[in-house]
Amino acid sequence: QVQLVESGGGLVQAGGSLRLSCAASGSILSSSIMGWYRQAPGKQRELVATMSRGGSTNYADSVKGRFTISRANARNTVYLQMNSLKPEDTAVYYCNCRFGFGEYWGQGTQVTVSS
Repeated sequence: QVQLVESGGGLVQAGGSLRLSCAASGSILSSSIMGWYRQAPGKQRELVATMSRGGSTNYADSVKGRFTISRANARNTVYLQMNSLKPEDTAVYYCNCRFGFGEYWGQGTQVTVSS
């Protein structure tokens, strides 16, 4: 069983930055596909960014050039650096891990961007 704990959400003005963290139980990051998803009120959960086992990254078009996913294997932590935030980035952000045959989710962290 993999446990994921997100942190770093909060309230920020448009144009500001936040860094989300996702701490995973155990040394699994280099063997996992890690991702960040978000869900805004009344909308479906959507992909924000992913990182493969080899470190390749993929981003939603809406966040390309503004968000960066990274990981620190020694800390068992994945990050999402969010710059130039927009009100439409407001959502609950979830960390996702695909390890072995399992898929795991964190509890989510709220990001609110005011205009």
